[in-house]
Amino acid sequence: MTKLTNQSVLVVGGSSGIGLAVARAALAERAKVTIAGRNLERLDHAARSLGNVQTVRLDTLDNESLATFFNASEPFDHVLISAAQTPTGPVRKLALEDAQAAMDSKFWGAYRTARLARIKEGGSLTFVSGFLSERPSASSVLQGAINAALEALARGLALELKPVRVNTVSPGMIDTPLWSRLDDDDKRAMFDRVRNSLPVGRIGQPEDIANAAIFLMTTGFATGTVVRVDGGGVIA
Repeated sequence: MTKLTNQSVLVVGGSSGIGLAVARAALAERAKVTIAGRNLERLDHAARSLGNVQTVRLDTLDNESLATFFNASEPFDHVLISAAQTPTGPVRKLALEDAQAAMDSKFWGAYRTARLARIKEGGSLTFVSGFLSERPSASSVLQGAINAALEALARGLALELKPVRVNTVSPGMIDTPLWSRLDDDDKRAMFDRVRNSLPVGRIGQPEDIANAAIFLMTTGFATGTVVRVDGGGVIA
């Protein structure tokens, strides 16, 4: 028997990238998986690639729709939140409205979801932050602050929501559709630069983060912790 057999897993932001990889890994562990996101077309495409999953249109910026969804759903065994849109740039150049939108999407979106999600006793809630919380970048100051805030939120919620376990996965640079906004040459140059700086000698894949997420879902002694999966980015 696999570790998540017949357990219900909700992946918020499960239509692409890290969330999609987590959904696929949970299915491999025989979980009953629901993927949530704002874009129905992307959800449908993800569902076709995954197979036996449920889909739900869910906007973490919309408190009312979140409340309606969770009130109408049975409690989940595990909830993972990977949905976020975070414009980046130096603090003095990033438009204030873009900075506020980034905080609203990644931090407040997770906060709203955590506040309303119904999770079974002994189940888990997992956030996805990022290694910039520990190794700041002059060009991504806000992202580091948001990630650090998410990790602090998880530690506090691990106390407030007990016996639900609350943890965070902190990725380094991962090859996801997030980088599709770059042209191929720029993306290749960036990945080469990072790859050469990392002790593991490669760029991370969504499956690397999914492995850590499944570990946190299935390890009953883990709560209030951050699992960093960054290829050695913090120490490089």
